[in-house]
Amino acid sequence: MLLQSEKRNLWIIVSITVLNAIGMTIVLPLFPFLLEIYVPKSSIAVTMSILVSVFAVCTFIAAPVFGALSDRYGRKPVLLFSLLGSATGYLLLGIGGALWVLFLGRIIDGLTAGNQSALFAYITDSTEPHERGQWFGYLGGAIGLGFMIGPAIGGFLGSFSVTLPFFVTAGITLLSMLCISVLLPESLSVEKRSTHLTLSSFNTFFHFKEIFSLKEARSLLIMGAFFYVGLNIWQFNASIFLKDVFLWGPSFIGSIFVLVGICDILSRVIVLPQMLKRWSEQTVSIVGLCGLILGLGLIFLSAYIQSIFLIVAAVASIVLGEGLFDPSYNARLSLSVDESKQGLLQGTNQSLQALYHVIVPLGAAAIYSFNPGAVFGVAAAFMFFGLLLFMRLKREKV
Repeated sequence: MLLQSEKRNLWIIVSITVLNAIGMTIVLPLFPFLLEIYVPKSSIAVTMSILVSVFAVCTFIAAPVFGALSDRYGRKPVLLFSLLGSATGYLLLGIGGALWVLFLGRIIDGLTAGNQSALFAYITDSTEPHERGQWFGYLGGAIGLGFMIGPAIGGFLGSFSVTLPFFVTAGITLLSMLCISVLLPESLSVEKRSTHLTLSSFNTFFHFKEIFSLKEARSLLIMGAFFYVGLNIWQFNASIFLKDVFLWGPSFIGSIFVLVGICDILSRVIVLPQMLKRWSEQTVSIVGLCGLILGLGLIFLSAYIQSIFLIVAAVASIVLGEGLFDPSYNARLSLSVDESKQGLLQGTNQSLQALYHVIVPLGAAAIYSFNPGAVFGVAAAFMFFGLLLFMRLKREKV
């Protein structure tokens, strides 16, 4: 049972996560408009893709390293350093002046990407195993809330100046740093920290080898690859599918993403805790994966039977399914290593997700160009194989 002070610290983490999500999503819709200053309109899409890929590659390299550093020195220093890197990156985007400055900002932000893994590790440090699914759900709900609020703020600020939101985001990030410095104690006690740091600790692939040498962690991360690839296919192709197949404009598509935000918060903050009181995390995870498979199947069907009811049902199934599976999966993943490797594990998971963000759009685009509906059929197949793997997993002692 959590003490009152421990609950207070966890709610501070959730609040900081809301701030981070708001800050990140304030600027996301504005990148195309910012790039208009530096490149011709015909080059904006390509340039933006390269910016996204550069950030993802840097995150892939850096996240396991910062995860390992948080196991050695604690979560708080890594959180502060990572947020300082993000604030610096956003400031450079706002200052601009040349295209290379924008790339430098994204590189700095990517190479200091450790805040997500440190936040998840903080939850793991501060909770008992049976409580983690619920708190990971709250963390995901906080991200969903930020994703609903941020774009609205960004759109409002962007109407005054396209660079203003980047400075505001840097300010929000610095506010998060202040909250962590003043309000948040360290969660990883000295006796639970890893005891060695060598040159290998700065080698991303050394950390991959270390985590993948652990049987249950390896099995869960391989299973997670099917989940995240299928999820990324949906996330990267939903807007263009609704535009191309349903001929919807920005307002209609925007309303669907409001539905996404509402369902995400409901599933993680309300539905998940209630289900975890009645069923095991394994059962809840299986229900979530079944919801994802159903939703992706309905999207595939909607390519041939164009009905708004199919789309609404599909979106609700996908988002509710993700909200049930993702926190339960992360809770199960946290049990696959001991306390001295939690940061490394979460950093490796964050790194792999960054890798999927580089690879998936390319493969999905090729399938989409062949058949817009088929890409969601492929996503459903990935989820189905992930479900089969997950049902076969047995917990190992760590």
